[in-house]
Amino acid sequence: MARRLYIQVLVAIAAGVLLGHFSPQTALSLRPLGDVFIGLVRMLIAPLIFCTVVTGIAGMEDMKRVGRTGGLALLYFEIVSSAALLVGLLVGNLAHPGSGLHVDPSLLDASRVAGYASGPAAHGLSDLLDGEIVRVLVFATLFGFALHACGGRETLVFRFLEEGARVVFGMVAIVMRLAPLGAFGAMAFTVGQYGLGTLSSLAALLGCFYATCVVFVLGVLGLIARLHGFRILGLLGVLREELLIVLGTSSSETVLPRVMTRLEELGVRRSVVNLVIPTGYSFNLDGTAIYLTLAVLFIAQATDTPLPLGSQLLLLAVLLVTSKGAAGVTGSGFIVLAATLQSLHTLPVAGLALILGIDRFMSEGRALTNVIGNAVATLVVARWTGELDLEAAAAAPISGVDSSVPVKFNK
Repeated sequence: MARRLYIQVLVAIAAGVLLGHFSPQTALSLRPLGDVFIGLVRMLIAPLIFCTVVTGIAGMEDMKRVGRTGGLALLYFEIVSSAALLVGLLVGNLAHPGSGLHVDPSLLDASRVAGYASGPAAHGLSDLLDGEIVRVLVFATLFGFALHACGGRETLVFRFLEEGARVVFGMVAIVMRLAPLGAFGAMAFTVGQYGLGTLSSLAALLGCFYATCVVFVLGVLGLIARLHGFRILGLLGVLREELLIVLGTSSSETVLPRVMTRLEELGVRRSVVNLVIPTGYSFNLDGTAIYLTLAVLFIAQATDTPLPLGSQLLLLAVLLVTSKGAAGVTGSGFIVLAATLQSLHTLPVAGLALILGIDRFMSEGRALTNVIGNAVATLVVARWTGELDLEAAAAAPISGVDSSVPVKFNK
């Protein structure tokens, strides 16, 4: 079944590209296929996160372990997200993807992006908790601690939620049978709406962005993986089906339950998976971080707007906050970019019109990098806390897991 789904999604993506290119009008009418599939998966995300986070916290015997796992996860998120921002900033300054365009911001159609710049994400840190995933995380965390105080695993509520999580995973398995249709509709619409010509007109930015994501995944995440005893290429092989679904739908939310299951199969204790993955979907968005820095630098270079080192450092500080407000939903990165430009007041918000046409093509790169980053984060935190079954991991395709590699922060 798994192999069949892998092939079906791959064929669906290719068919979507061909239909979008040769029959754009027909392709545009297929948008509901992608929207309905993403909507079905998103519908299940909130109950899934609630059940898994609550049982993950309430099921731990030692509350200190919960605090240590959560604290180490947040520490990792901040360090690696900052590294992603710095990599994007470095590549943007070296490659200069926007240089030579000499665009006059006054001639751009600002009305096309006005809705993004004035949307909820543009109101800053105070609206960070308005994200659905973050709200569910906060509520589930409080509920989990309270349930632990009331008896944890021995309570009827815990058993109900544990069984509820199994039911939701079963619902996800049913919905995932529609993944090929969702990938076909989403990809056909994207190519039909924007055309392959859009890719060539801004090929420098697209190429720079995808090259940076590859360098970050194989270089930065690959180094982190090797230091903790596993292989990044092996992990990519394990997640190949999930990554294909993300490629077709441009959304990392569509594979959240499947990624959690994969990581458990690799030997990560369920309580760690249930805590780190949902949290990472809001606080560890490496692909979005790379996109934001590159896009801001591209707009500055394309419009000949000076952006000295001091302004770039301020940009990093702002992005450390605004990037945390982007959930794994298609298009959220563009909204956060609008919020960032709005808060900086040094770059023309109308410059967003330059990349509006290719943002959807960059969305796949953001989502893919986000998923890989969170999978690596979960394995790393599991090693730090001693919650990784080394025998199970060593027998998996990520083999390279070496029990002789020191496990920091472990008891």
